[in-house]
Amino acid sequence: MVLALTATTAVLAPPALAYAKEPLRVDLRADVDRDGRVDLTGDTDTAGEDTWAVGRGAVFLPNIDDDSKRCPTTGPGGRPLSDAKLAACNDASDKKVNGRADAADLARVRSVPMKNLPSDAKGSVKVTKGAAQTRVFVKRNGAWKPVTSQTRLTRAELRAGVEFGVEGKDVIRDSAKWDGRTAIRLKVTSSAGTASDTVTLRAAPLLTHHALQNTQQLLVTKVRGNDAWAKHQRKFVKSLEKEAQQAGITKPLVTFEEYGDIWAQDFVEPAYLNMTGPDGRQRTMRVMLRSAQAREAGRELYEKLRGPNVGVVQAKGRDMQGWETLNSYGNLETIPPYAHNGRSFPAGRIIMGERKGGSGIRPSKEIRTLLKSQGLQDPLLLDTSWLHVGHVDEFVQFLPADTPRGWRIGVADPEAGLQLLRDARRDGHGATKMFSVPGFDGVAAPKETIDQALASQYLVSDNKMAAKKIAANLDILKRETGVTDEEIVKVPALYTRGTQAGDEGTRVPLLRRLGGGADPGAAEKHGQQHFLGRGGTPAADGAPSAAPAPGTVETSAYVPGAVNGILLSRDRYLAPRQWGPVVGGKDIFTEAVTAAYTRAGMKVSYVDDWYTYHLGMGEIHCGTNTLRDASAAWWKP
Repeated sequence: MVLALTATTAVLAPPALAYAKEPLRVDLRADVDRDGRVDLTGDTDTAGEDTWAVGRGAVFLPNIDDDSKRCPTTGPGGRPLSDAKLAACNDASDKKVNGRADAADLARVRSVPMKNLPSDAKGSVKVTKGAAQTRVFVKRNGAWKPVTSQTRLTRAELRAGVEFGVEGKDVIRDSAKWDGRTAIRLKVTSSAGTASDTVTLRAAPLLTHHALQNTQQLLVTKVRGNDAWAKHQRKFVKSLEKEAQQAGITKPLVTFEEYGDIWAQDFVEPAYLNMTGPDGRQRTMRVMLRSAQAREAGRELYEKLRGPNVGVVQAKGRDMQGWETLNSYGNLETIPPYAHNGRSFPAGRIIMGERKGGSGIRPSKEIRTLLKSQGLQDPLLLDTSWLHVGHVDEFVQFLPADTPRGWRIGVADPEAGLQLLRDARRDGHGATKMFSVPGFDGVAAPKETIDQALASQYLVSDNKMAAKKIAANLDILKRETGVTDEEIVKVPALYTRGTQAGDEGTRVPLLRRLGGGADPGAAEKHGQQHFLGRGGTPAADGAPSAAPAPGTVETSAYVPGAVNGILLSRDRYLAPRQWGPVVGGKDIFTEAVTAAYTRAGMKVSYVDDWYTYHLGMGEIHCGTNTLRDASAAWWKP
């Protein structure tokens, strides 16, 4: 009788007792080693799954592109959408996976199959950190479904192993509010007990390009109209296209044509996000970082460029309502990768200009916070208070080099520029015209001579001041990077505070700048109806930068700034045509600039930008932009 009861008890025992000797074990895994695969059988994706570091830890993409091109750019009746509505739409703004390409943007998380499960087992998923900034999908019957608080995983799903997809709704904006990390917990409950496991992922950092990444495509504004200036500007675009082709750039120019803003360097900064995709290949998303300015041209980033693998990011605060020149992205350049004094920047480091000792203005705090919050390219501020426009691209650049470091600094050298003039005067050429550029469509060519330039009230003193300011900035770069004098390329240059309307020739140069208060009538005549000058007031879109502090001298390029050019490839550089004094049949500035870059291993070509950009206080770098190869893993040295 006892034996019978015992047997009956065994048969009728609840299912949980059959598994009592083997407790529940939940094992959730992500691509911690960043090879594109989630390892379910080994241990390559277990160590460090709850932490994150630059070199190890699972990564997910802010899914801000528009793979299916579903985001509108106009509203009812074809009316333009507001900037806020343009920015609000992307692949992460809905709760769907918009096709196969969108699925490829999802970082994968998997659960190890659980074989010994009670029949009443069920699972739930919860984002325990970063829930507001991320979205998790679960793959069911070949389709991606959003995970909600009501989502339950069946015993069959848990036994087979579950696949999840993770996307970010936005880039990291402020690490003090969200550091980019998300934690996902899988919890399994049953009559045998409860168990859970959590993995941590971090949003891929938004990174800017540096000079060691190969140029793949050029961007430039193409002005409409039939007036002489517009035709001249389109001639510049054709020259740029030819130079790109000769440098081996096979992709066609991207041309901005809707808003007439010729400063393509300034209203956008090309950036990128990447991770290793589920197929084991690098998954790269280009991101167009719109300048924090009330600048219509930034709309074309949404209207023309946003789409598959291309997203747009802009500031959300008050900066988008103003017109601060320091917020233009000619004031954002990137030092190539380096390590020095215990700090490592494997993706390079951003430099930006601020107005030290004058108005004290800095670039947009929101954008600086965003850039710093990525955790890799901590912006370094330089002093650009001595420049009217105030951009770092007016005096410094970075060039690839066959050196242990892999790059050099190129820097403008006003003292060398002055010496070129003094040498020419010494050799009896003081009466030679300072500029060899011809007149254009009713605008007379400059008439001053070398003697007049050197005897001017300000030119020599302003360039001595510029040389000191550049040297001070160079000291900062040397201290931060470890660059030595042998790794610096000094390129002859000259700066000037310029001629203001009504000066009646008391200052040199006698250039009628297209902006900065010089001659708005000339600006309109020659096509820059919308933007009078790179650092001046736009015709209708806001206020200019604050006036300089008393006693502050602000300058811009006198001779077209050679460092303000385009790196077309590792050894080909495009500079603005110098139009300097011609002595013995040769332009002395062209000869000196060519020699400087040749010593640095660069082949130099030139394109004329005098009437298109130079007179607007910018050069060809200011009027163009570059898309570079971003496929390399940012976490690898």
